[in-house]
Amino acid sequence: MTETRYRLAGVLGSPIAQSKSPKLHRHWLRTYGISGDYVALPVEREDFATVVRTLPKMGFAGCNVTIPHKVAALELADQVTDRATLIGAANTLIFRPDGKIHADNTDGYGFISNLHQMAPDWSPTSGPAAVLGAGGAARAIIVSLLDAGTPEILLSNRTKVNAENLRAVFGSRITVVDWVHAGAMLAEAATVVNTTSMGMTGGPEFRLNLDHLRPQSLVTDLVYNPLETPILAAAAQIGCTTVDGLGMLLHQAVPGFERWFGQKPVVDAAARAAVLA
Repeated sequence: MTETRYRLAGVLGSPIAQSKSPKLHRHWLRTYGISGDYVALPVEREDFATVVRTLPKMGFAGCNVTIPHKVAALELADQVTDRATLIGAANTLIFRPDGKIHADNTDGYGFISNLHQMAPDWSPTSGPAAVLGAGGAARAIIVSLLDAGTPEILLSNRTKVNAENLRAVFGSRITVVDWVHAGAMLAEAATVVNTTSMGMTGGPEFRLNLDHLRPQSLVTDLVYNPLETPILAAAAQIGCTTVDGLGMLLHQAVPGFERWFGQKPVVDAAARAAVLA
């Protein structure tokens, strides 16, 4: 596929230098012979609205948004998808020809797509899912799991009120578990998801008793630095199926790239290698 029109997109955040998104999108642009670029733009909170409204005038087809702008992006948009509304945040903006800003959240899509690709035998309906953490990332995971048919979410967070707030939003399929019992709840889980920063390079140490983890469970971590986090390493030793978090980053980028550049990209070994290079 060869394009004559130069297309632009990017990612807005603060900080943003660590973002791997430019590597991924530039890999796909080269792969499909599309004339364009994807850039990382450092934008502070107070400048966000001004910058977003200026980007279409500079030729941008849209952008990704990351911390701390995901809620502001939702509020700024003229049109919002149902899943972005449920999650309460947006990570993808599309600038329409009529001047309207369309907001979406593709985090849950990326999460589910990654699990299906890396663990083809995994079924979201096979049993409860244990989710560690109750922040914005957890909210996206909960929405995607419930939508995929997971019968129950066992949710545990250090600050219990945050987990209870999510139960108030999503209802009786959420069971809140005290953090001191988070390890024990893993015994009931077919799927285990760490959405916290525990085990991340430079983040807090992973402190959770995994003695109750079952070999039949699938365990995944949204952290991808390091690729094999403490919970994934321990789960692999027990015999669990494990899925790292890098694939979620790759898959969540697919819908935006397709809308901005007119080509649905493939998440494959070459895409992973490009991001890790």
